[in-house]
Amino acid sequence: MSGIGFVDCGGAPACAHRIHAHPAGRGPRPRRIVDIHAHCLVPKARALVPGPTIGGGPPPGIGVAEDDVDLRIAAMDSQGVDMQVLSINAFWYGADVDLSRQIIDLQNETLAETVARHPDRLAALATVALQHPEEAARQLEHAVKALGLSGALVGGSVEGAELSDPRFHPFWAKAEELGAAIFLHPQGWPDPQGRLNGRGFLPVVVGYPLETTVALAHLIYEGTLDRFPDLKLCAGHGGGFLPAYAGRFDAVLTTFPAVAAGVKLKKAPSAYLRDLYYDSLVFTPEALRHLVAEVGADRIMLGSDWPFPWTDKGVDHVLDTPGLTEAERAAILGETAIGLFGLKVGAGR
Repeated sequence: MSGIGFVDCGGAPACAHRIHAHPAGRGPRPRRIVDIHAHCLVPKARALVPGPTIGGGPPPGIGVAEDDVDLRIAAMDSQGVDMQVLSINAFWYGADVDLSRQIIDLQNETLAETVARHPDRLAALATVALQHPEEAARQLEHAVKALGLSGALVGGSVEGAELSDPRFHPFWAKAEELGAAIFLHPQGWPDPQGRLNGRGFLPVVVGYPLETTVALAHLIYEGTLDRFPDLKLCAGHGGGFLPAYAGRFDAVLTTFPAVAAGVKLKKAPSAYLRDLYYDSLVFTPEALRHLVAEVGADRIMLGSDWPFPWTDKGVDHVLDTPGLTEAERAAILGETAIGLFGLKVGAGR
């Protein structure tokens, strides 16, 4: 038993009620399909931080099935996915250095052990204690060089601090030095006035993409992406709301010249969108077509957020989006991820 945990939906193992045969007749199926946005957790590590935390666990109705790797792979097979890149949402940003080391070491070693048992089907992103940036840089280097993990996941903020804060520069510098891919995944938007209360699960529907949008905005406007131009940064959930409204980020600099005087960038804010990477979790063919138009097909990778049951048809979503060439579909479904994360994926099943 590796101690890895796979969340499942309402007691139905690995959302089995949503598993279906991958349909044929959707056009050519690329040789290698990689889902870069798929979650797990390490129950023993999660137990070290008592009580609820932002981003610290599955939403209501989601349980944990420990070590059920076979069920996860069966779900992948049913969706036409050759490899998943596993990640753990950050719940440890309030921990001190000693506890953080205990959590991160346990999680990263467990992830590495799980991947080692299924190297042709699973890869994983490391966890890092970003609240302690120097330590996080060390943890990233160890995870990539010693454990063979494919990069790291970070939250959209750290205990109220933006990722653009200079205190995090040592971590970004190390990620750039290593050429390690970093997946930015939101944890939720603080809502002291309760405006996200009520129906519709707004903390997730609105709060998650909002946090991603704000995090990216700071990284752009504060010059972090200029300081670290070779950083390999991927934003989950299609980059939040930013790609749908990027023109406003440029227009503010001419509409309000006083604002422009304080912004020192090497190019227009919207131009940085094509320096980032994104997952494909945008739900409609038109949304994916627009994301491709804004950032380029070579900057988008298949992402399902599995096992949270947003979709079990992510592959079909890409194959059915009109206007994409076969090369663009292949890039989104696997080729870009293989290069970015340094994956070794077989020739398909």
